[in-house]
Amino acid sequence: MNPFLSSVTTQPMTELLKIAGLMGLGIVAGLINVMAGGGSTLTMPILIFMGLDAATANGTNRVAIFFQNLFAVFSFHREEFYHFSSVLHYAAWAIPGAIIGSLVAVRIDDQLFQKILAVVIIGVMISVMLPQRPAASRPLISHQWLIYPVLLFIGFYAGFIQAGVGFIFMAAFFHILKQNLVQVNKSKVFIIFFTSLPALIVFALSAKIHLTYALALSAGNAAGGWWAARLTIRKGEKLIRWVLFAAVLLMAIKLFGLI
Repeated sequence: MNPFLSSVTTQPMTELLKIAGLMGLGIVAGLINVMAGGGSTLTMPILIFMGLDAATANGTNRVAIFFQNLFAVFSFHREEFYHFSSVLHYAAWAIPGAIIGSLVAVRIDDQLFQKILAVVIIGVMISVMLPQRPAASRPLISHQWLIYPVLLFIGFYAGFIQAGVGFIFMAAFFHILKQNLVQVNKSKVFIIFFTSLPALIVFALSAKIHLTYALALSAGNAAGGWWAARLTIRKGEKLIRWVLFAAVLLMAIKLFGLI
């Protein structure tokens, strides 16, 4: 066999396999992100393994996050009426934080950061897995105003780091606004869709997006986000709790360096 011909035909085939693999990975990540969070801990290492630097992998992943949440919003709206005015109100509080987060560079030791993040995520998992008290037994004093400063923080975190923001979001809306996990996920995908825009613009202007990989991953994430929204409405909180438990456990183990 002609070795030159072999090298010519192998390269396109390798790229096709990468694209197909990214689409499949995107479906899994989209399902996990919409129903729980942490899907980026699967996609980011793969993008880096495929030869992208960390910044380009981050920017490429942001494109997929954008389309994932866009399709999840449409899917939620088809399954159940969306109160757009309410979630848009909350999104308006998160967007300034996202803009700041996407522009600010914070220096911290990677290993220390990952361990702190793992501890935070485990705490969030425990808090969300615990059942809420019945409405009749809750205090009459409302602290729902706390959601606004928390949304600014969530926006900043989403703009700057992104990975694991779904967990923090779920804990905030679950405990402060007393939403069930189905309502939480509906709010989450809408608001994260908007908070992903500032960072996406920054990465695009910095030429830190691999367009081919971004499109392949976006196709998978969009499909995963669409089906996750439908499953969320149809299967309810019980399924969300199990997906949340598995996703957080895997992410924490990974961040601690055990796998």
